Amino acid sequence: MFFINGHMQDSLPANDRAIQFGDGCFTTARIVNGEVCFLAAHILRLQNACERLLIPFEQWPELQREMREMALGNQQGVLKVIISRGSGGRGYSAASCHQPTRILSVSDYPAHYDAWRREGITLELSPVRLGRNPMLAGIKHLNRLEQVLIRTHLEQSGADEALVLDSEGFITECCAANLFWRKGNEVLTPKLDQAGVNGIMRQYCLQQLAQAGFRVVEMNAGEDALLAADEVVICNALMPVVPVRSYGERCWSSRELYSFLAPLCEQVKSS
Repeated sequence: MFFINGHMQDSLPANDRAIQFGDGCFTTARIVNGEVCFLAAHILRLQNACERLLIPFEQWPELQREMREMALGNQQGVLKVIISRGSGGRGYSAASCHQPTRILSVSDYPAHYDAWRREGITLELSPVRLGRNPMLAGIKHLNRLEQVLIRTHLEQSGADEALVLDSEGFITECCAANLFWRKGNEVLTPKLDQAGVNGIMRQYCLQQLAQAGFRVVEMNAGEDALLAADEVVICNALMPVVPVRSYGERCWSSRELYSFLAPLCEQVKSS
């Protein structure tokens, strides 16, 4: 089911820039009991992305109302929102694009996340590295070919998720999640000023950790830092937090960080 610019439909003009150039941004939200979890944070993410991408989207009240309406009646699900620069022009110029396109859809909640939370997951190093670009770092834009390649390689392995480095060899994220690792009382996570997505659940976890007095460090780190960790967790807006049980031959049994974060992330609904 797709809701495009306020109408139920399932097609876009062939000259929409989302199709032509991946010119836009998106967010993916969890639905619980008919409500959009972290609704305000998802709106803020889209606003920040549109500002950085210079997309003149102004229909924020309409979008927020549509997100709420799409969630109604769904006990559990996934709401995806795409904002495209819209149609118009030829070539890369966006000078004639004045009406951005908003696309909303609802899909089933991934059933495997329950098992992941109980059992933990396995990581494998991805052969695909992320390009460093501070102009786009942190944004969930529509150019996802790197993630498509990462997922394609991951599906040929026996692992649940991929550990993804950037072009300089620094840990950045997973295919569809951010990650934290704990070393004693210190919690570390990759800096995302050059590559990667600054996820909504990552931001929330950082806030909760800081308020609880953890020493949190955002850093550029290589694979060795993860191998030396006492515990590793991954997160995104849907999971929301999952423990990592192994990476290659390195195994983890500690769930201290996971046990702290998981109940906090589950408590938050529509705020």
